[in-house]
Amino acid sequence: QSCHRPAGQRASQEPGSGGLPEGVEYIPTRKKGKNPMKPVGVAWYSLYARTRLGYLFYQRQVKKARERYPHGHSVPQPYCFPGVKILPIPVLSNNYSYLVIDTGSSQAAVIDPSDPLAVQAAIEEEGVVLEAIFCTHKHWDHSGGNEALCQKHSSCRVYGSALDAIPKLTNPLADREKVTVGCLTFEALATPGHTVGHMVYVLDGGPFGSPACLFSGDLLFLAGCGEPFEGSPETMLASLDVAMGLGEDTLLWPGHEYALECLTFASLLELDNAALEQKLQWAVQQRQEKKSTCPSTLGEEQTYNPFLRTHRPELQEALGLWQGGGEDPDAFRARVLKEVRRRKDLYQAT
Repeated sequence: QSCHRPAGQRASQEPGSGGLPEGVEYIPTRKKGKNPMKPVGVAWYSLYARTRLGYLFYQRQVKKARERYPHGHSVPQPYCFPGVKILPIPVLSNNYSYLVIDTGSSQAAVIDPSDPLAVQAAIEEEGVVLEAIFCTHKHWDHSGGNEALCQKHSSCRVYGSALDAIPKLTNPLADREKVTVGCLTFEALATPGHTVGHMVYVLDGGPFGSPACLFSGDLLFLAGCGEPFEGSPETMLASLDVAMGLGEDTLLWPGHEYALECLTFASLLELDNAALEQKLQWAVQQRQEKKSTCPSTLGEEQTYNPFLRTHRPELQEALGLWQGGGEDPDAFRARVLKEVRRRKDLYQAT
């Protein structure tokens, strides 16, 4: 597989009626592979996240996805910088695992190994030694491959938050703690909300002359964010603010391929957002060719992701929300975030 470097890819045509390229039909992703975590009730979430029934359901997911997508739900495209290779691994019906390689030492780490067979195949094809598993959170679609990979790779360590029941966790991490794999340095950031122990991982790009890379799990997607299953809107807002403090050129590598669904929803909120229209048009073309839509950049996300635009008057006005007299600005932003989440959940349910 050849590598290519991230580039801001924008289309000049506008989406919407008559705006798609000739011969291209828009098909919403929610009509395809379903995410079992949305919409979801409290009882079902408890069973999925806290009992063996969740693991059995995950195994069924894996089996069905392997049958339906024998080569993955998307065409993987490696990204290379001097000394680093990032390989997205499409797993299940819309998840991504990521194999991050120090090309000098052939040491590697994997983020969120959902399907151990797919991850192991990538490890063997790349000819690398797996030294670390970084788990963003406990959900089986992000941690289900931990045990099998640890059995295969005796030197591999599993990193994550002690607050989440991460399978085979060997090295609990604290907020802002750093881990080195070969010449790669990852920093763990506590970002609770989706789960109480959710963490994201930031690869330092400085030594390689590249932007930082944010592996965001279920905190942040292209034009979307994760459900706050175990946190309040205030908690999720604070976690999103942590991510947004990383810098606009940071590359975003999300845990799911949700771009079309999230961008389409966002376009219903901000009808005159040109950046959003262009990104939707580009994403439609990518998905028609089964290409991944990641990475984006955090700077780009701020122009069209409604969950990152709670401070923008145009979004507040579109939602019919106004800051009350004496209302704390962050409390108001949390109220805006809660309303965006409510509308997104209703959109998914239709």
